[in-house]
Amino acid sequence: MRAVIQRVSEASVEVDGKVAGAIRRGLLILLGIEDADAVADLEWISAKIVNMRIFNDAQGIMNISLKDIGGDILLVSQFTLHASTKKGNRPSYIRAGKRETAIPLYNRMIVQLEKDLGRKIQTGIFGADMKVALINDGPVTIVMDSKNKE
Repeated sequence: MRAVIQRVSEASVEVDGKVAGAIRRGLLILLGIEDADAVADLEWISAKIVNMRIFNDAQGIMNISLKDIGGDILLVSQFTLHASTKKGNRPSYIRAGKRETAIPLYNRMIVQLEKDLGRKIQTGIFGADMKVALINDGPVTIVMDSKNKE
């Protein structure tokens, strides 16, 4: 499971010209799921996301978590995070999770993030053509991979 985490002052996602989800201060999370992923992967990523100290304290040091600031989450599924660019110029998405695997894990991630954060989160619509808008605060962008826990 891969996640691109962006600290934002605001973010939104539209589907068919309608806002599906929007947040103010918090994290926009682009989530890529592969067939090899399991509940343990999403539990690890979720706990890291809500507790990662990437918000500034009074001294301007990244030392406060999303949970500590009462920030929001906007979760957007993105199968292209598992693109392979090893051969040729057309990315391969063979590692991206099939719908039968990815949809239940995506829905489970929503539940897990809400549990870990202690409140509802905002989401895009799985598999839809989405338009994502954000103001990246910092900019701060972090990439996580549950199969490569660095």
